Amino acid sequence: MRQLLSELTAIPGGFAHEYPVMCYIRDRLKGKVDTMQIDGIGNLIVSKKGALDGPEVLLAAHADEVGFCVSCIEPSGFLRFELRGGQDSRTLPFMPVVISTDKGPVRGIIGYISAHMRRFDNAEKVTDYKDLYIDIGADSAEQAMEMGVALGDAITWDTPLTQLGKDKWLGHAFDDRAGCAVLIKMFRTLDFSKFHGTVYAVFTVREEGGLLGAGVAARSLAREHDFDVALAIDTTPARDTLEPKLNDHGVELGKGPTVKILDNSYQATPSVVKKLQKVAKENGIPCQGEIYMGIGTDAGAIYISGCGIPTSGISIPSRYCHSAREVVQETDMYQTVDLLNAFLMSLEDKDEFRYKL
Repeated sequence: MRQLLSELTAIPGGFAHEYPVMCYIRDRLKGKVDTMQIDGIGNLIVSKKGALDGPEVLLAAHADEVGFCVSCIEPSGFLRFELRGGQDSRTLPFMPVVISTDKGPVRGIIGYISAHMRRFDNAEKVTDYKDLYIDIGADSAEQAMEMGVALGDAITWDTPLTQLGKDKWLGHAFDDRAGCAVLIKMFRTLDFSKFHGTVYAVFTVREEGGLLGAGVAARSLAREHDFDVALAIDTTPARDTLEPKLNDHGVELGKGPTVKILDNSYQATPSVVKKLQKVAKENGIPCQGEIYMGIGTDAGAIYISGCGIPTSGISIPSRYCHSAREVVQETDMYQTVDLLNAFLMSLEDKDEFRYKL
């Protein structure tokens, strides 16, 4: 799992520039799925039919990551940038980035005033991203363009996955390459000879800009399929650090995946939530309930598609989300795969989650 996640996060895949990530996932799933296609917006859609009749299941994990795009090449060779996805200006200065250009990757650093010169600045204010810039080592705009940089090029973090302590991983883009890794692992480990139904999985694009890819894919697929249940696999902010407003309750690393109940994009279908919790208990898989209004997931676009799909989600706890250095725990990753597989293997009745009169 660590190697898989390391390779996934090493591929730049900012908002609307996810295609290289999709190519990697395609290669990892060859021979493991029955169908594979990519739609007009860039979503990768795969399916695998079980040996037994049963429900149609829709799964989603987004392949994009928070990042930036080049908005201006200054005469001095420095780059200005716009945000793509929810970023926090507090986390930006002095972080390493990579610009994806037609000539290949160009590395840089988000620059700002040196600590030695803080007397010339208001050290108590958060510097807005519009006052920051990216230093790629160019001495002029012409030199920056010769390096391949152009307006609109995607910019992502440049922080490789590393070990943190005994059982934690430190890196970027865990939101949501961690979910992509879980779906890949599911297709490679689930016993489809005993599975009832068909699994459709969408590796979505443009989630960080408003769940756009999931909305397109779900509406398109709903024209041909009457899905019986859907899950979004994503990360969720852990609240187990020392900030006093966070550590009174909430999601923690090392206590297993979360079962989505409510977030800012939707309220999960109660019957799906209860089934996930029941499956976790029966299989000895630790899990946590998740109610957090500060985020949204692809599930928010999926559950209102077609005639309405019973929907919930499974999330991987992560510290320092949407930054250059996020932290997840190894056991939570494996237990997310275990819970997803156990849930899928528990399904037989197409109408299990439907409202009945």
